[in-house]
Amino acid sequence: MAEKLHFALVSPEKELFAGEVDRVDAPGAEGDFGVLAGHAPFMTTLKEGRVHVHNNGGQRVFEVHGGFADVTPQGLTILAEKADEVVL
Repeated sequence: MAEKLHFALVSPEKELFAGEVDRVDAPGAEGDFGVLAGHAPFMTTLKEGRVHVHNNGGQRVFEVHGGFADVTPQGLTILAEKADEVVL
């Protein structure tokens, strides 16, 4: 079984998502990026766009409007200035 990534997405209003996932794709200010379990640590700012959370063959999508992404050995945390879940 593949290793899971701990991911949390938080806005000033609430925590929109927290859990173990397969992969997260996000809109970095210097280019879009994807994060899997075991990714090298880094921090970046986010541009407006969509965060795709992939898990067990499914996907959830969130629209973010700025913020920061922080990848650590413990996982990925996105602190969004504003975020909402997109209904697909």
